[in-house]
Parts: sequence; structure tokens; C-alpha cells
Amino acid sequence: MTMNYIPLDKDKHKDLRVNLKHEFAHVKDAHIAAASLKEYAQLASCMPIIFVKDPKSDITHSVAMLGTEQNVNLYMQSGKWSAHSVPLNIQRYPFDVRPDGDKLGVYIDEKSELVGTKEGELLFTEAGEASPYLQNRQQLLSDLANSEMATQRFINKLIELKLLDPIVLRVQYVSGQQRNINGMQSISEKRLHELSDEQILELHKAGFLGAIYAILLSLGQLNRLVQMSAEGASPIQSLQLKIDEPAKEPATA
Repeated sequence: MTMNYIPLDKDKHKDLRVNLKHEFAHVKDAHIAAASLKEYAQLASCMPIIFVKDPKSDITHSVAMLGTEQNVNLYMQSGKWSAHSVPLNIQRYPFDVRPDGDKLGVYIDEKSELVGTKEGELLFTEAGEASPYLQNRQQLLSDLANSEMATQRFINKLIELKLLDPIVLRVQYVSGQQRNINGMQSISEKRLHELSDEQILELHKAGFLGAIYAILLSLGQLNRLVQMSAEGASPIQSLQLKIDEPAKEPATA
């Protein structure tokens, strides 16, 4: 689905409505979703959280794994979202918050199937003010933007403390096929335990220690991906997470 985000305008969009469907069909082909600091604990109860680096920007992001294959979202069952928790970056749709001049502005995907003029919640009142529904969405976007900034501070601290390790997911399919999934990172429990008391206290005061343990606990949800794949085209027999250790140089005489 092609998305076309444009700035939300009270004059241009005065008659616009958003249908309150909750199937989240716009992510049916997404195998990852951005995850932010404030939602780690909740997401960890139903999906794995890992880290990926954007090769273009060299920025590391935290994401929730929705599947193990491109274009396959295991959390979409019979066309509907099946988990008890939904990443905020999915909930915000069809809205987004983006730079608009020297500030952040609310954008809307005008191509979204949720957007129209006949059904759903109005975005603006007759007086041109934000409707209660839009105010709610604006608060969600504000919370998400603030959480994303805190998330980047958290990730920068993990990098500073050298707590991120490259990992490999070894997938064994019921068919007997095997494959490795690379390009991901997770938190090193070994180096976490080696931190000084002062460093641990700093993480605790910043609110980062709980986030670290939530992410580590979330890796137990890899078993959930195995279970949910059972009815799909490529059922998985097992998933194993391994540290991606660099190859050792051969010994020389």
C-alpha cells in the first residue's frame, strides 16, 4: 500500500473523517515495527524486541519482531491483529508527526482506506478546532515523539557502554529447511553484569535498567513466533538466538 502523508490542515481537511477500524491492515506485510522506550514492558509480554542499524543513517533503532520473513506479519491472523498489545507506531496510523518548518507537525495519510468524508470520527469541529478524537490522536503523537527521543538516548547509552552484540537467528523449518537471519543486535547480559556499581546506578536513575530487563525478557517471545507460524505457509520448528561472533583468524606458526 502506497502511503502519502501530507500536513493536516483545518481548512483543507475540515470535512475529513477517520474510520475507527482496529484491524491494522496497513501492517499486514510488515515483519518489524518501531518500538519505543515507554512501551518496552508492555510489548515484551507478547513479542521480541531487538535492535537494527539503518545502513543509510548509521542510526540504531529498537524494533518489535512481527515475523521472521519479509512481508509476513505473524500477528495478523485472519486479517486482524491477534496480540493483546500493539506498538504505538502502528496505533498512530493514519497519522504521523514530522518536522514542519522549525517545529513538529501532524501529518495524515490521505491515501489511507481509513480516511474519507462519509464514515468515522470528524477531525475538526464546525468552529475549526480539533475534535475530541483529533485531540486524543495529537496526544498520542506527542507521547510517541517524546518517547522516541528518550529511546534514542537509551540506545546511545547502550552503545556508549558497549552493551549491544550482533546476533543471528537460526530458523529451522518443519520442512527441514534452515536459514540464518542476520543484521540484528541484542543486549549482552555478560557485559551488563560486568558494569560497575556506578554505571548500574546511572542506568537505574535514568530509567534505563528496567528497559534493559524488559528487552531481555522479550526474547522469550521468540517461541510465540514459532507457535504463530504453524498455520502459515512456512511453519517453523525452532528458533535459536546466537551471538554473532566474528570469525577467528587462523593461528600462525
